[in-house]
Formats: sequence, structure tokens, C-alpha cells
Amino acid sequence: MLKVNLFFQTVWLSTAITGTVRTDRAHPQSIAVIGAGIGGSSSAYFLRQHFGRGVRIDVFESETVGGRLATASINGQDYETGGSTIHPFNLHMKEFAQMLGLQELKLPDDVQAVYDGEEFVFEDSDWFIINIIKLVWRYGFDYLRMKMWVESFLHRFMKVYQFQSGGYSFTTMEKLLYGVGGDEFVRMIKYSIDEALQNVGISQRFLNEIVTPILRLSSGQSANINALVGTLSLLQADSDLWRVEGGNKLVCSGLLYSAKVNLIKGKVTSIHTKRRPQRNGELVHLYEVNYTEGSDPGYSLYDIVILAAPMYPGKSQVHFHDIPQPISFYSGHYQQKVVTLVAGCLNASYFGQHGSGPFRPTTITTTAHSDGSILGASVSVPIKPVPGDQPPTCARVWKVLSPEPLAEGELSRLFPSPEAVHESHWFAHPSYSSSDEIPPFVLHDHLYHLNAMEWAASTMEMMAISAKNAALLAHHRWYQQLEKVDQDILPQGQKVEL
Repeated sequence: MLKVNLFFQTVWLSTAITGTVRTDRAHPQSIAVIGAGIGGSSSAYFLRQHFGRGVRIDVFESETVGGRLATASINGQDYETGGSTIHPFNLHMKEFAQMLGLQELKLPDDVQAVYDGEEFVFEDSDWFIINIIKLVWRYGFDYLRMKMWVESFLHRFMKVYQFQSGGYSFTTMEKLLYGVGGDEFVRMIKYSIDEALQNVGISQRFLNEIVTPILRLSSGQSANINALVGTLSLLQADSDLWRVEGGNKLVCSGLLYSAKVNLIKGKVTSIHTKRRPQRNGELVHLYEVNYTEGSDPGYSLYDIVILAAPMYPGKSQVHFHDIPQPISFYSGHYQQKVVTLVAGCLNASYFGQHGSGPFRPTTITTTAHSDGSILGASVSVPIKPVPGDQPPTCARVWKVLSPEPLAEGELSRLFPSPEAVHESHWFAHPSYSSSDEIPPFVLHDHLYHLNAMEWAASTMEMMAISAKNAALLAHHRWYQQLEKVDQDILPQGQKVEL
């Protein structure tokens, strides 16, 4: 049994470890973090932990704090439109919420149904034992095999927290995965979740009707995505998922406040390397960050820069100059996901349901063979639920996910008489492939790319793990504590009971 509570007593052990380091090198005077999403805000928080109060931390954000953690208002209540769910074993997110005094809002259990373009090929019952019988009848023991495989991965992946609590960091995603799970985990970004599950005996029917619909809903893609992001996506089908009451974005603003950062509402345009003489005649290498705040240009010099924003053509506007090793944009692209909140009664006949009884499903997933206009739909829970608020039987707020905006005709087929509609566009996830090359975390001497993690897997917790890794990496490379970098074996005695 995983004893998670014991972990919280040691998860910040690295703060004490790095805080007692003795070094002759001067402390950095200033650090820039570019981006104030969950990656940037948690990075600022961890940087403050490891570098102390004496360093100035500037966080640049041209849009809204929270990034892809966002909410929208419909019918007088707010709903999550970005990153929505948190797994009970997401230890960084859990610790953030507890430290900031934020309440966990447990999500209600779903009644799930899988639509293949003509009918529901599987639909949950209200009774657990009936669901088990239905799963075994249609898929044999595939569900149990998948569950055991995912839980085995999760149990082993928890080792990443042991490394981080001991103050260890990694320069690439491959080295992090090797430290956590050896060659087997490295291979997970080299082959697909389809291959991985077939290798443990999962049938094609189960892959088509259960696995692929979950992946379409979580990442907008099918079972050809790499096995790492596929496995993390399957965790989103677990029970006991939660979110922050008041909106997950409160974590970001809370972390920035806790870290006592200087938030600059500016858009970074370029980063240059500069050399400045010190009093002793030695040259110090700095980074000049150029930005625009409104219509006014500005710049500041920094010892360390953390890029906590996607870096790929068409998205990043940051240009790099005077850096000996050229920094090129990653050639991949992000997958668009459109989130449409609709208040109203869902048209059951759209999904082939023609009975007169109430429409039971609260989450609808779709197979790859269904009409590609929607990826799925689910009943959305307000970020601050009103006690005792019971809407009419069918009048709910639905969250519909699609790769493109819903055409007016499609929307009216789904909801004949919608009361209100709100549409949000996100480049939520990279377009994954098992042939992807994962970019490194280190772009230059003291220039780090936090979002390199996304090309292996993109979740709130993975970005928090990347933020912790970047803060440790920046600290150890600044003070030349290289024995703490790319260590793939935990030292004797460095164990955390989970």
C-alpha cells in the first residue's frame, strides 16, 4: 500500500540539503522565468526554495497567469476550460494545494458511455459489479490487465519523487526516465501505447473501444501516441480525481505570491548573451532579456533564465542571439483542442438513443471510427458548486471537446435549444508520435527549457516535476555540484517510503 502521507514529510528535503551547501561562488543576483503557467509558476516557487531570498526572480507573462489552466463563466458560474483533473498521486499538485490552503474538490463518479458513430458500444451501469460483468463479457480480462499494467508503471514512476527529494536533477528527459525506470522507461517514448498494451495481451477490440476513446478525450489523439503519454492519459480514467475549488489556476497565482516574484506583464522578444566585467577584472556571462510591456520596450540582465513556454514555429516569438551553440525551434507542432461549454439539454438521438427515459451518461467518449467532429463530451462541474443546486433533469452544462470549432449545424444537432455557449481554443498538447525526439532541458550554460518535458508527456504534474528538475538543475550547475546531476542510482540510504 502506498503510504503517501509519509512522503510529504520528506518531499521538500532537497531544500534543506541545498540550503546547507558551502561554495565560494557568489549567489546569482537575478533569475528570469518566461511564462506563468503551471510550469513557470512552480518553477519560480522551487527556485525561491533553492536559491533563497537574496535573488531577484522576475516572471514574464504577456497574457493571463495560469496559462492553460483557465476558467470560463456560463449562466453565472465558472467552469474549467483548460487543465481540469488532478490524480490523487500527483504529489506536487497535492502539496501545492495544501501549502496554499486551497480546498480539493473531489469530482463525482462518471457514468461513461462509448460511441462508435452509430450507437453506444459500452455503457456503464449504476452498479459496480454489473460493470465488471459487462467488461468481462465483452473484453475478457483486458480491463484487469490494463489496470495492473498502469498501476505497475505508476508505482515505479513514483521514484522520480525520491530523486527530487534527494536533490537530484537530469539534463534530458531520457536520463530522467532511465534513472526512474531504466531502459524500459526510456523505451516508452520510443514506441506506441498500442504496441505496449498489445505486448501484455490486450485485445484489439479493447484498444479500439476503451483505450482509444480515453486517449481521444485526454489528448485528442489515438493509440499511436508514445507509451508514456498514453499511460499517463489512462490514469485520467481513474476514480478519486479532483480539482482545486475556485479553479486550478489559483495554484499558479498562489505559487507566484508565495515565491515573492516580480511579475512583469510583458512579452519577451529576444534573449542575448552578454559579458560584463566584475570589480576583480573577471568577465561574467549574463543573459539580456528583451521584452515589450504594452507599447514600451524594455530589457533586463539575468544570471539564469528558465524558459517555461512552448518553443516551436508559429508559437514562440523569442529569438536567441550571440549564443555559441545555435538554438533551433523544435520541429513538432501542438494539437489544437476546442472546448465548447454548452448549457442545455443534450440531444440523445445524436448518439442513437431513442428511448423516452432519462439520458444517463455523464461522460461520452468516441472511437476512432466515429464522426470526427467531436472527441467527447462530459457534464462539467462548477469550480464553486452551489450547495443544494439541482438543475432540471437534462439541463446541465456540458463540456464538448473537438479538434475544430463546432459548426452551427453540428451544435444545433447536439443541443437543439442551448441556453448559453462559450468556446475556448487551446493548443493543449503536442501532437505526439512514438518517433519524436525529445529536446533537452539545457539550452545553454544557464538557460533552461522547462517545456521540453511536454514532448514526452504533458500534464499539470509533469510540468511541476519538470519545474522542480529545472530549479535543481539550475542550482547545481551554478554551484558546480555536478554529482547531483544525471545520477541514475539513488545513493544508499536515500529512500523515501511510499
